[in-house]
Amino acid sequence: MIMDRNMESTSTSTFPVAVSCEGLTKAFGKGEARVKALRGVDMKVKNGELLMLVGPSGCGKTTLISIIAGVLRRDAGECIIFERDYDCMSEDETTLFRGKNIGFVFQAFNLIPSLTTAENVATPLIINGLKPRDAVRKARDILAEVGFDHRMMESLPTDLSGGQQQRVAIARALVHQPRLIVCDEPTSALDAETGRKVMELLQRLGRGENRALVVVTHDSRIFDFADRIAEMNDGRITQVVSSARELTTAQSKIE
Repeated sequence: MIMDRNMESTSTSTFPVAVSCEGLTKAFGKGEARVKALRGVDMKVKNGELLMLVGPSGCGKTTLISIIAGVLRRDAGECIIFERDYDCMSEDETTLFRGKNIGFVFQAFNLIPSLTTAENVATPLIINGLKPRDAVRKARDILAEVGFDHRMMESLPTDLSGGQQQRVAIARALVHQPRLIVCDEPTSALDAETGRKVMELLQRLGRGENRALVVVTHDSRIFDFADRIAEMNDGRITQVVSSARELTTAQSKIE
């Protein structure tokens, strides 16, 4: 049963399914320019698992995770996150729910250029009511876990390499310990060793009771971290498997 919009979700309740999508559709544009990004997606993400979404560019992966994270609104179908439906929430309720429950690693990083690395990572904690000094302290702790030293923590985003900015974005998504972590190409700008360290951190914090992790990736080096792999093509989920070996069209669909 879907929770009423006035009922608060709790971190102590355990839901067997973190994400449930049924018949999910989304289109952009109008008339002849209309593009169907999602064409009836059915997908479930279980609590305690790391699900990877793979498929060719433009197949709808980023659109799907953006709807799951509450960044985009769906056109039709159902999308339930921890038994809550964004369409049954006001804008303020959606913002509050996302702030507490969702961590999003954007492919474009979306760091605030005027803030230091530590201040960027502390932002979700401050939004959730933590005092800035305490928030920055927690931010420093998680930045250390992704390999940042004190000097790098005080740097501005423009002083960092693309790979370093990627690690900041990941730390920011993890710092408030969200129940659902959604990542868009989290290792695309990282070397193999750093990528594996980041995935180990994501896996450790993202997989657990009442937690889940969804990762969009083209990076075959990290497939072994997945509990399941969902393959997308042309706005639909075409298969869900337990390992990359089971993907029947891996070479043609994974770039």
